[in-house]
Amino acid sequence: MQGGQISTQDETPVFSSPNSTYITSVERPEGNTLTGKQRRSIADALETLNAVQNLKTEALGSFDINGECYSLPKFSFRDKRVSDPIRIGIFSSIHGDEPAGAHAVISFLTELATQSELSFDYEIFAYPICNPTGFEDNSRHSRRGYDLNREFWKNSAEVEVQLLEHELRTHKFSGIIQLHADDTSDGIYGFVRGHTLTENLLRPALLEAGKILPRNINALIDGFAARDGIIYDLYEGILASPAEMNPVPFEIVFETPGNAPLDLQVKALVVALKTILTEYRKLISFAQDI
Repeated sequence: MQGGQISTQDETPVFSSPNSTYITSVERPEGNTLTGKQRRSIADALETLNAVQNLKTEALGSFDINGECYSLPKFSFRDKRVSDPIRIGIFSSIHGDEPAGAHAVISFLTELATQSELSFDYEIFAYPICNPTGFEDNSRHSRRGYDLNREFWKNSAEVEVQLLEHELRTHKFSGIIQLHADDTSDGIYGFVRGHTLTENLLRPALLEAGKILPRNINALIDGFAARDGIIYDLYEGILASPAEMNPVPFEIVFETPGNAPLDLQVKALVVALKTILTEYRKLISFAQDI
């Protein structure tokens, strides 16, 4: 990435330098894989959700990796005031060395269950730890050595991918949101795909989250052409809706700078989630009034 100026477009702080000094260590040295007793605890990470009322908890599948049994944690919350809620899928930590997404989903679900105005019209399906062994090991890849976010819709043998593909087919989400962290970026940015209105959801999310962390406005981000922190192309094999899905859902991948303080990443992601839901509700309401 080139350049070093700061832009104040949309009154959002934006960095375009790869060497800015605002970043501090998250919680571990980069590339430090955890083993044995050093592993992150999935149970500890999800513990706060045990006390959240009206939150449905499931364990998807049961699969063995190197003699240890795993499943994918799934949480759902439905607004019971409506008969046909809008179904949204939220996915995080498919790269196990990106814990901010999992923490953000946990924080978001806690707020969702206590703030009726936030949950209105929605049924939320959340998958906070899509790569449980990678999360435990602080590794991008699963313990079997796969980048799971390059395995989708390729007849993958990886059980985590198969379970998530089943969820994507079954629930026919109106929107799919992925939370990620990029340790090569100094600012937030996002990918858009699917419904033509998706960009209108990401822009305000970047604006609001940009009050917490700077936005990356480089013309090239993660190897893709970008404009104002928005990328219109995606890697092959990432978690996404089935090709045959109709109607086409909105799909957003929201990225935080992976070396930023963890608490700021979490806050930015929660704000982005809230903004996307609020803006989508507005769009749906507007469309119904036409």
